[in-house]
Amino acid sequence: MLGLLGATTLMLVAGAPWVLPAGGADLRSPENVVVSIIDDNFILKWKSSSESVSNVTFSADYQITGMDNWIKLPGCQYVTSTECNFSSIKLKSVYEKTKLRIRAETGNSTSPWYEVEPFIPFQEAQIGPPDVHLEAEDKAIIINLSPPGTKNSVMWAMDSSSFVYSLVIWKNSSSLEERTKTVYARDKIHQLSPETTYCLKVKAGLRSPRKVGVYSPVYCINTTVKHHLPSPENLEINAENRVYVLKWNYTYENVTFQAQWLHAFLKKIPEDHSDKWKQIPNCENVKTTHCVFPQNVFTKGIFFIRVQASNGNSTSLWSEEKRFNTEMQTILFPPVINMKPINDASLRVGIGAPKESEDKSVNQLYPLIYEVIFRENTSDTERDVLEKRTDFTFSNLKPLTVYCVKARALIENDRWNRSSVFSDTVCEKTKPGSTSQAWLIAGILSAILLFPAVFYGVKVVSRCINYVFFPSSKPPSTIDEYFAEQPLKNLLLSTSEEQTEICFIVENTNTITTIEETDQIDDNHSRCSSQTNRDSGVYSNEDENSGSKIGEEILRQAAV
Repeated sequence: MLGLLGATTLMLVAGAPWVLPAGGADLRSPENVVVSIIDDNFILKWKSSSESVSNVTFSADYQITGMDNWIKLPGCQYVTSTECNFSSIKLKSVYEKTKLRIRAETGNSTSPWYEVEPFIPFQEAQIGPPDVHLEAEDKAIIINLSPPGTKNSVMWAMDSSSFVYSLVIWKNSSSLEERTKTVYARDKIHQLSPETTYCLKVKAGLRSPRKVGVYSPVYCINTTVKHHLPSPENLEINAENRVYVLKWNYTYENVTFQAQWLHAFLKKIPEDHSDKWKQIPNCENVKTTHCVFPQNVFTKGIFFIRVQASNGNSTSLWSEEKRFNTEMQTILFPPVINMKPINDASLRVGIGAPKESEDKSVNQLYPLIYEVIFRENTSDTERDVLEKRTDFTFSNLKPLTVYCVKARALIENDRWNRSSVFSDTVCEKTKPGSTSQAWLIAGILSAILLFPAVFYGVKVVSRCINYVFFPSSKPPSTIDEYFAEQPLKNLLLSTSEEQTEICFIVENTNTITTIEETDQIDDNHSRCSSQTNRDSGVYSNEDENSGSKIGEEILRQAAV
């Protein structure tokens, strides 16, 4: 079997032989001792150094760390060939350090022990080929793989579900068209041609610790004739708002479709999982080439989706399975930004979760960081910072200056670099500085002090304007003293009221003539009387008693 596998054996450096008294001078220790471990097969190989001696056998012992005594190695006692299989060794763990020694024997004579460098079986083990079973469809080949090792493998007991399988497939007629892909233990190879012979080989490997196995023998199989009802093709799934939209292509009409899903981790388990597929809600017996279902159908993780077409009693084969990672389809919503001034040189920024009407925000399911872009409103120079905090401050700003900020959410340490779109831009002005406040106070005080002067100046200007353009109708004081008892309105009456003009004519020093003219609106007339100082002779209007008194006083002064 080892020759078939062509596996590379492991050469373990031999230590110095442990010399014991030999029974014969020509019996020497074995040389080129090699330990080969493939899966659970332990093989010890060597080269005899005593070919000239007949009836030579070989025996080996082993010792595990912590043991004081050597134990006979099972399968390697009195071996006549130059190799032995010690797979039946009882090891407590494949991770224990193991020692081997071997010697040649003939009759009562033995060679010195040849001690092999200590080794850990798991580290030295090679991965053998997996068992392969194939089934054919028209455009696909179903592959079933059994992991390397035996069913109750000791070597790979902890790694049976961790194997990664690499497959090479080609058309039998042309080995130049090889295609290599990674497959699961239960998988399907698509995009093949009907009625065509394909050949393939598979090898297994481990990512941690990194181990690469050997290829299996080549297997060949023929695909079947084309199915009368083709399978749906080109599956695509996208997240839109709070739903998933599954789409596919199909050329035939009057058919219905159904879609199913499967947990991806089941693919890693080397067993049949055909009964683990589940129906997707709202995607059963649909007549369109798409269906919509809620996002809460899937939890966080990786899934596979497949679609099948039906036409009456006829059904197509299942479509190629679509791998679907919910994390890559996650929609992050832009955060809500709030900014307010603290003082003349600082603005405080708060980042909040988006307001959503349904369920818990997707943003709260992942650890987030925020990319914040901050700039002065009148400048194109931007400051780009990453913040884990949702409350932080921008300092060293200018007083009474408008600054603007926007932000987007990113998933921290995300290998797909998922992020939301940027939020709406929010702008805010810083508070006035101490210098601005001092100028404001000085301005207010100056205004208070200047107000009386300004008021007085306005008043003076107003009086000058009134004096020039709106003179007073009051007579001068030199005249007004003679009419102190006459109402001012009588001097300024319109023609609607009586106006009286009093005149005094002095004819001589002994005679004063008094003329009184009275104008009426309805009846104009004049009366004039003259008399000497001997007469009482002052003409008096009945209604103007004051005029008579003034006339008498003047006459009295003249007589004197």
